[in-house]
Amino acid sequence: MKEKIKKNRIVVCLYKNIFARGKVGRKNDANRENWVKSKLEKIPIGLTILDAGAGELRYKKYCNHLKYISQDFAQYDGSGDGTGLQMGSWDQSNIDIISDITSIPMDDESIDAILCIEVLEHIPEPVIAIKEFSRLLKKGGVLILTAPFNSLTHFAPYHFSTGFNKYFYEKHLVDNYFDIIEIKSNGNYFEYIAQELRRLSEVAKRYSGKNLIFSRIFIKLLLIVLGRLSRKDNGSDELLCYGYHILAKKK
Repeated sequence: MKEKIKKNRIVVCLYKNIFARGKVGRKNDANRENWVKSKLEKIPIGLTILDAGAGELRYKKYCNHLKYISQDFAQYDGSGDGTGLQMGSWDQSNIDIISDITSIPMDDESIDAILCIEVLEHIPEPVIAIKEFSRLLKKGGVLILTAPFNSLTHFAPYHFSTGFNKYFYEKHLVDNYFDIIEIKSNGNYFEYIAQELRRLSEVAKRYSGKNLIFSRIFIKLLLIVLGRLSRKDNGSDELLCYGYHILAKKK
């Protein structure tokens, strides 16, 4: 009987480790999508929302109950300057307002909510963009904002910052008449390292010409370790995480 229990424990342990390896480092996008969706669903029906830096209108599908307006500077074409990570194609033909995000042609206090997802790192002067959001929002208006804590070069040449710590928001949102309702880290140190470890083979091939076929087992073992550490995590997001999700309200 004891032997059976011991074997079952081993099977459970192996299953948990394999499962953890399969998930660790892959939840960045899904975490953000779910969080944004949940916040958008809570905005009352009929209010006006501005999707600032809307890109390909990814989040429009969650705004059917709202008066949705999209804005973007619409200069990125998917190829950029060929540096770093590029999308390949990028369709912005359905953008409502084409303008600089720091100077959007709308009246003061004319918007009920602003959505700005993974955009700040692509703005040369992100604090000025926050000032613009404050100008546009009505008193009590909601800002739903995310940006990376750390990011690889992407959408170049329109990539001006690798990311932002939570102290950036606590300083500049408060200075521009926002109350922060929620500030939530996405992932943790172990999740972020796992995400980059999963890119290692591709990066090695592209930038060093090396194929890491014989390193795959080693990478898988490291992912198992990172998965276990992530499950036991107790605050490593203060060192590093995917990014921060912010819900703020205009005073």
